[in-house]
Amino acid sequence: MGDRAGRQGRGPIVGLVVAALVAAGCMAGGVDQGGPQQPAPPRSAQPESQTTRADGTTSVAEFKQDIEDAVRLAERYWAQQFRASGQRFTPIRRVVAYSREGEVACAGQALPRNNAVYCSAGDFIAYDVNWSVAAFRQIGDAFLFYLLGHEYAHGMQVRLGIRYNFTIQQELQADCMAGAYLGDSVRSGALELEDGDLEEFREGLLAVGDDPDQPWFAEGSHGTAEQRSDSFFRGYEKSLGACGLG
Repeated sequence: MGDRAGRQGRGPIVGLVVAALVAAGCMAGGVDQGGPQQPAPPRSAQPESQTTRADGTTSVAEFKQDIEDAVRLAERYWAQQFRASGQRFTPIRRVVAYSREGEVACAGQALPRNNAVYCSAGDFIAYDVNWSVAAFRQIGDAFLFYLLGHEYAHGMQVRLGIRYNFTIQQELQADCMAGAYLGDSVRSGALELEDGDLEEFREGLLAVGDDPDQPWFAEGSHGTAEQRSDSFFRGYEKSLGACGLG
């Protein structure tokens, strides 16, 4: 799955790698925390380009291309949404990979391994590249588009001034917004899914839910597998109007 793709030939999702994926925490320190250790120049919105199709391999080069495609597609989508509502759009400042604990910090707090986060103070997305490549090879590229879409949605929540009292509310809305971004991109022709991609989304979401015994009001709660899947597919099927943005 590039800007328009899906990968065929993936087996069923194995939960061991995925289980840590979003449950590990995706807004380090909370909505208002974050900052890269070294400053970086602001990202610029990329010009629209021809969409591409992934070739079905699992190379590091393809992983990098899929990450770039997912970020570019998210920027394009949210720029269109902001323009349509008469608002100015500013893309997320940067997306940075890291490979060691403490290599990137969020508001002075070192980011752990096996994680992907959005930090609002620094306005950046960071992800553990080794862990992400392993998940990419095990699950498939469609899940990368969800992962980047979810983190990008947190950046849009900050831009829209959305802040809830409980983490789970913020996280389930981000799942819905990620679903809307992907569903709308498919409907517009900017993204093309192939056989198995929707099931990849579904099984991946089922694998990253909170433990059923975790209190919904606990800091860091993301929602049960069913709640996360329901939120994502509500956005996927009904667009942003189903995500409580109004």
